[in-house]
Amino acid sequence: MATDPTVSLKIRTSLGEYLKRDPAAILITQHLRDDLGLDSMAVIELLYRIEEAFDLQIPDQDLVGLTTVGHVVTYVEKRLGKAPSAAPTKKPAKPSQPKSKKKS
Repeated sequence: MATDPTVSLKIRTSLGEYLKRDPAAILITQHLRDDLGLDSMAVIELLYRIEEAFDLQIPDQDLVGLTTVGHVVTYVEKRLGKAPSAAPTKKPAKPSQPKSKKKS
């Protein structure tokens, strides 16, 4: 899944500052609790920082689905209207001249 590098970088930078780690070492596949060691309060603190960084509010009911760095990135992109969309499909080109009908 492609993500907006600006959103991803901002989130990983916020995480890096909070965890005192290099943001480049934080992968979007990492689990916030299992891989990065965040407890419930740390996750809430991180999400508060993200709310401030992107000027949005994350409702409490949405917290359950935000388990990995990638989930957070995708969620923020959707909220900002920057969610990656499926590649547009090419429509077949219309013929420039109508096909001639065979006479029987």
